[in-house]
Amino acid sequence: MLEAAVAGLIAAVQWPAVGYLFLGIALGIYFGAVPGLSGLTGMAILLPFTFGMDPVSAFSFLLGMYAVTTTSDSITAILIGVPAGAAAQATVLDGYPMAKRGEAARAFGAAFTCSAIGGVLGGLFMGLSIPIVQPLVLSFAKPEFFMLGLLGLCMVGSLSGRSVLKGMTVAGLGLLMSQVGYAEQIAIPRYWMNTTYLLDGLPLVPVVLGLFSLPELVSLAVSNRSISDVPREKISGGSGIWLGVKDCFIHWWLLLRSAVIGMYIGILPALGPTIADWVAYGHAVQSAKDKSQFGKGDVRGVIAPETANNSVKGGDLVPTVAFGIPGSAGMAILLGAFLIQGLTPGPEMLTTKLHITFSMMWTLIFANIIGAALLMAWTNQLQKIIFVPANLILPGITFFVLIGAWTAGNNIGDWITLIVFGVIGLVMKKAGWPRAPLILGFILGRIMENSLHISMAAYGMSWIFRPICIAIAIGIVVTLAYAVRSHMKMRTDKSTVDVTDAESADTKLSLGFAVAVCLVLAYAIVASFAWPPTVRLFPLAFSTPAIILAAFAVFFDWRSIRLAGVGGTAAAAGTFGLGSLSQEWRRTFHFFAWLLGVIGVTMLFGQHVALPVFIALYLMVWGKYRWPLALGYAAAGLVVLVVLFDYMSPTIWYPALLLP
Repeated sequence: MLEAAVAGLIAAVQWPAVGYLFLGIALGIYFGAVPGLSGLTGMAILLPFTFGMDPVSAFSFLLGMYAVTTTSDSITAILIGVPAGAAAQATVLDGYPMAKRGEAARAFGAAFTCSAIGGVLGGLFMGLSIPIVQPLVLSFAKPEFFMLGLLGLCMVGSLSGRSVLKGMTVAGLGLLMSQVGYAEQIAIPRYWMNTTYLLDGLPLVPVVLGLFSLPELVSLAVSNRSISDVPREKISGGSGIWLGVKDCFIHWWLLLRSAVIGMYIGILPALGPTIADWVAYGHAVQSAKDKSQFGKGDVRGVIAPETANNSVKGGDLVPTVAFGIPGSAGMAILLGAFLIQGLTPGPEMLTTKLHITFSMMWTLIFANIIGAALLMAWTNQLQKIIFVPANLILPGITFFVLIGAWTAGNNIGDWITLIVFGVIGLVMKKAGWPRAPLILGFILGRIMENSLHISMAAYGMSWIFRPICIAIAIGIVVTLAYAVRSHMKMRTDKSTVDVTDAESADTKLSLGFAVAVCLVLAYAIVASFAWPPTVRLFPLAFSTPAIILAAFAVFFDWRSIRLAGVGGTAAAAGTFGLGSLSQEWRRTFHFFAWLLGVIGVTMLFGQHVALPVFIALYLMVWGKYRWPLALGYAAAGLVVLVVLFDYMSPTIWYPALLLP
């Protein structure tokens, strides 16, 4: 094995493999940093270029790109609160508040360092553990996947500050979102509102960008200030970077645990970095003694997810190389490279082609180190963005958010989905409802439904008593018990800060949202009885407890409003767009009107007109900038559209009504 490892190292650093490695890293930084693109997109685009390459060069090219996407996607997550990819969602919760506090360099230092360490550990794990983990991988069947999904939901659902109830309710709502579209068992459409766009289900990227990005853009637009709340002169970029690096080693035990979580989830097929991201964040919060700063800018909330979503890549490769079972969607595309190279995953890759397997390990290690080093060198330049006036950078950010949502499915419905979930995300943020459980439930819903149906068909109800299922069930009970215990402690200790991604707790707005959730779940339950038992099993299984939890949320919010009214504390009761908040809500409505205007102009003239016109008009009308700057900015946006999205990654645009 040592000889094969050395042979793989030599092959990985020889020309042309090392040249393709650097090219892949450069492309990976781009694919990771642009919202809406991802390692999966990069894999799909670059795969055809591997024809004619030797195996080591091909895997250096693809894995070099794929490895660094979950490092560079933290750039927008930290700077502007926009997760460039699904694997950066949890990083937003603490990375963006750090940037607002003027600590973007520290967040970058921690993110890039722990990403490199996590990636290196994941690569070493991939190279050394294939024979060891084979029994573990094979011991997990569909029942275990279902229980693992429940555990993940419980962990993230508990990250809701003083109301675990709301976190678990939102998790149920996320599971309901995953049920939109055709059922997997029988081709019966569910919750599609007689709209053909919804037959394929809700698209992930517009939902994520809507929930997490648009509320932050609205906040910037309304406040008309820079991202940072701290003046530029009080920031020391270089020392901030090294402070973040130091944080990684101070919290080395959390870093190692998060790396193990990532590697473990990686070897379980079909899960991947998105789930590892949230589970690691949940573990960081659950295991912390002082939780007061999570969601407010705790560096541990950056270290845990960034370590896990990089170490998961090495874990992903284990079932892919050893058994031909893709550990994630990106690995499914990588199997195409095996086919192109005439290689067969399995025993061949562990015997006669072992040196190629080890070259993949070295590629992951080198790519993570080089990618993190390059990004670290650019940190001081990247940090300058947080001091630019909001109205100057907001059109550019909105431009990329809209493009990211569009590239998900090249459908105008994706932009409508973006705006709808932007409104939902803004209401949840203002009302004190956590958004993280909603996304995780949405991601896990289809996986859990498929696992539940196969488990019932194969084992009946006896699958509940499988040893690993029992062990995971114990973990679920412990997680919920710990969350309830922490919740009770918060009720007595009013100084404890909520662990949530919500901004405030407008109780009247919260009551309205809770009532809306009850109505949606009630509709879901009633509608499900029109379907066959196998199709309605999963929606009923979670909608029933979710509506009970939502009803309790309604009761507690109503009681809080009554008590606040009796006590005369209007602030505690909250307002709904009245009084001091009226100006804020008016500007919020105006911003969403701008987005609707983009959709209208797109339908008439196409994106090549609508997006540059939006940039120019926004700068002149909302930002009060002069027309030369506005037109130059708009021209730059048009160049980006043409160069990046017409030629580098060809995109299908909306067929305009008035222009060819």
